[in-house]
Amino acid sequence: MPAAVQRLALALGLALAPALAFGQGRAPARYRVRLDTSKGAIVIQVTRAWAPHGADRFYALVRRRYYDGARFFRVVAGRWAQFGIAGDPALARRWRRRTIPDDPPREPNLRGAVAFAFAVPNGRTTQVFINLRNHSPAFDRQGFAPFGKVIAGMRVADRLYAGYGERSGGGIRAGRQAPLFAGGNAYLEKNFPRLDFIRRARVLPPRR
Repeated sequence: MPAAVQRLALALGLALAPALAFGQGRAPARYRVRLDTSKGAIVIQVTRAWAPHGADRFYALVRRRYYDGARFFRVVAGRWAQFGIAGDPALARRWRRRTIPDDPPREPNLRGAVAFAFAVPNGRTTQVFINLRNHSPAFDRQGFAPFGKVIAGMRVADRLYAGYGERSGGGIRAGRQAPLFAGGNAYLEKNFPRLDFIRRARVLPPRR
């Protein structure tokens, strides 16, 4: 890792492997991520064998604190809760084109499953959704590949504010996300102030 990148990582309190500093690299076979949200904690257990590219990207983004402060900008009650556009527009734009290869779906999109959203083949970047109900087999056929599942906090996920529905950002395919990338949290706080958000996302220590 270049010295300048190392200094920046240390300044930000990050302990990154060289590849992870650029959003790549191999994640552990299994790891847990805790999302401390404005409604409470959600814990996701990631299994790399389910979707290696997705698991690696999620690990890197959490380690880089990409999701800290991010809003749950697309919540439809009883269907899904989506997040993954950084609150800082400059950061969101830097990652918007950093795609990862598709993972073939190996696990079903059951309630609690967590997967990357995408619009085109090999187009996944940072946006993630939690299935709030069983979407298999429809989502499985569409190529959504769960890389983990919620193991604690599904009731929290169910309580995330859903009053705006698709109006506060919609999915990647809807073509309504430009204001989020341009204005970030400032835009969402002004126009959709009741959205819940991630205070902090972190990788939990391995269980002993």
